[in-house]
Amino acid sequence: MVRLLRNGFPDDPALDVAVGHALLERAARGEIGATLRVYRPGPTCAFGRLDTLAPGFGAAVAAARAHGFDPVLRQPGGHAAAYDAGALCVDHVRPEAEGIPRLQARFEAAGELFAGALRTVGVDARVGEVPGEYCPGQWTVSASGRVKLVGTAQRLVRGASLLGAVVLVQGGARVRGVLEEVNAALGLEWDPATAGAAEDEVPGLTVDAVERAVLDAYAARLGPLCDGALDDATAARARELAARNRL
Repeated sequence: MVRLLRNGFPDDPALDVAVGHALLERAARGEIGATLRVYRPGPTCAFGRLDTLAPGFGAAVAAARAHGFDPVLRQPGGHAAAYDAGALCVDHVRPEAEGIPRLQARFEAAGELFAGALRTVGVDARVGEVPGEYCPGQWTVSASGRVKLVGTAQRLVRGASLLGAVVLVQGGARVRGVLEEVNAALGLEWDPATAGAAEDEVPGLTVDAVERAVLDAYAARLGPLCDGALDDATAARARELAARNRL
C-alpha cells in the first residue's frame, strides 16, 4: 500500500522542497514506506546547483523575486524551473536496496505515466527532449513535442529514491516571463516558445482534473493509494532542512 500525502506549504516554497528530502531520508532509514505526495506550490523558482556557479546567479535570484517567484535551491535536477499554483507537484519516494541501477527505468516509467495521464485529459502528450527547452531532459513530457509540460528529476541516497515532477497546467505566460529574465541572467540559451502550460492546448483544463488523472495513473501502476497525513517527525525534519533551500 502506497501512502498518499496532499500536504503543501504554498507560503513557504523552501519548506515544500524540504519535505521531499525529509521523506527520502526517513524512507532510507526504514521509518516510512513508499509515499506519493502531491501538492499545489506557491510561486517558486527552483534553481539547480549548477546555476549557483553562474556569474549572473545573484541577478537571476533577484529577477525571480521581482516576478513574485520565491527563489529556492532544489536538491535534484539541473537548471532553473519556475512554477506556481497553476502547477501540480509530485514527489514519489520509495525505499530501494539498489537505487542506481533503476535510475533510467524510473525516468522512463515516469515519462510514460505523466504523458498517459495528460492524454486522458485531451493533451497530445509526448515523451522526449524538446529542442531549445529550458532545463532540458531526455524524459520531458511535452505538448505535441513543442511545449514543455512536465519535468522530472531524481535524488538518490543509500536505501531510497525520490522522483520529483512538476506538471504545468495553467499560467504558461507567467512561467515564460520569469524564465526569460532568469535564464538571461544565468547566460543560458533557450527558446521561450518551449515554455507553456497544458491549458494552452486544452482550454479550460484545471489542476484538479490533471491531479485526478495523475493519481488514477499511479493507482493503476502501484495499486491502491492510502490517504495519509504528514507525520510530525517528517515535518520537523523538513523544517530543519528548509534552511538549506532558502536563497
